[in-house]
Amino acid sequence: MQFRKGEREAFLEIFDASKHRIRQFAGCQHLCLYNEAGLPEVFFTYSIWTSSAHLDAYRNSELFKATWTETKALFADKAQAWSVEAVETVGAA
Repeated sequence: MQFRKGEREAFLEIFDASKHRIRQFAGCQHLCLYNEAGLPEVFFTYSIWTSSAHLDAYRNSELFKATWTETKALFADKAQAWSVEAVETVGAA
């Protein structure tokens, strides 16, 4: 997600207010927020879900709709999202 200049703190406040509710949502096993090194307005979230059904339930929830509405109002560019499956894990995670 790339945010407009000056919107970084607003996004961090939204994330801080919702992160525990997202993490406690049924099926959410892991949630992490990353910031692109050297680009303070670019963030990535990484989450692990028990199943695609759990992720879909979250995406259709009022929590997601409210959080996403607030968040996307701050974007400088359209966000991208991927659903991925692990092919191989080497060492401890």
